Amino acid sequence: MSELSTNKHAGVAGKELFNGKTPKELGYYFPAEFDQHVATWLSWPHKEASWPGKIDSIYPPYARFVRELTKGELVRINVADEAMKKFAIGHLQVAGVDLSRVEFFLHPTNDAWCRDHGPAFLVNPHAENKKVIVDWGYNAWGNKYPPFDLDDVIPTLIGKHFNLPVFHPGIVMEGGSVEFNGQGTLMTSTACLLNQNRNPHLDKGQIEEFLVNYYGIEQVLWVDEGIVGDDTDGHIDDTVRFVNDDTVIAVVEENKGDENFEILQHNLEQLKRMRLLNGKQLNIVELPMPDPVIWEDQRLPAAYANFYIANHSVIVPTFRSDKDEKALRIVETCFPHRKVVGIDSTDIIWGLGSFHCLSQQEPAVE
Repeated sequence: MSELSTNKHAGVAGKELFNGKTPKELGYYFPAEFDQHVATWLSWPHKEASWPGKIDSIYPPYARFVRELTKGELVRINVADEAMKKFAIGHLQVAGVDLSRVEFFLHPTNDAWCRDHGPAFLVNPHAENKKVIVDWGYNAWGNKYPPFDLDDVIPTLIGKHFNLPVFHPGIVMEGGSVEFNGQGTLMTSTACLLNQNRNPHLDKGQIEEFLVNYYGIEQVLWVDEGIVGDDTDGHIDDTVRFVNDDTVIAVVEENKGDENFEILQHNLEQLKRMRLLNGKQLNIVELPMPDPVIWEDQRLPAAYANFYIANHSVIVPTFRSDKDEKALRIVETCFPHRKVVGIDSTDIIWGLGSFHCLSQQEPAVE
């Protein structure tokens, strides 16, 4: 049973406020990332263990990411305290960020990966509360990086600040593990969602039921694998991304000798067999992997698919690879009405994630 809390009804169970109904039953759904946003949420990076020996080098590209976001929407940043806020403002000012477009929230976090610990915003234009939050459980990708207690409560803190209803499904789910077309279809990977380090008490059918009820979707499509080096156990946002209702970008490895080649070919064959709710096949645009990014003998999960679709632009990680320009041109063909911007993510990816992993959209709703 869902629980729901707001400032006004802190701790009141959903069954009392909404008669035990799920977001889907109440008409809420998770919009596509390419729909309009009010804001993008971030959690300011501060955990040195996530970028050992490199954290200072990530702030210039991170601040450039914020600057690009502010051209089309607000940026809302979780910080631990006033000292971190001042530190962040310093880096943003150096990057020329319009600070009138940035809002700070004193919400301490364990780490920076807001895609996974941030709020899942659902909308229903016809409801009294047009926007609600789902606060999934969060265990740092299978309890890999404790502690994660601060990250786990971020969605509820945001719900309380804005007096939004907050649903608690009671299972572990990460934003990077799911991808949406906004028309009833969700895509995910068995490597992540069926991993025993997330919800070992649930089978595939039960997990699908949670996805349907708490994301407000009709259909779950599954690929099997994630890329090598991905410590999230195969998040979909490194491999397959919706760019419109019926088109996906699918990552492929061009080098047959690379360890990602067979993995991604297998996913591609699965995508070709899929059908949407209307019976249509997916339009598939193939996007190459960059050359391998290695740091201290570790293969990092560098993928151009970890782009973020903002209102004004599509922000694509680049990796000082000969394939960067080709990847940017391919992404451009998929977003004719947005500017495609490449930002060097070579240092950021040492934290095992990039721009999509760092961000979570807050949708606009009329």
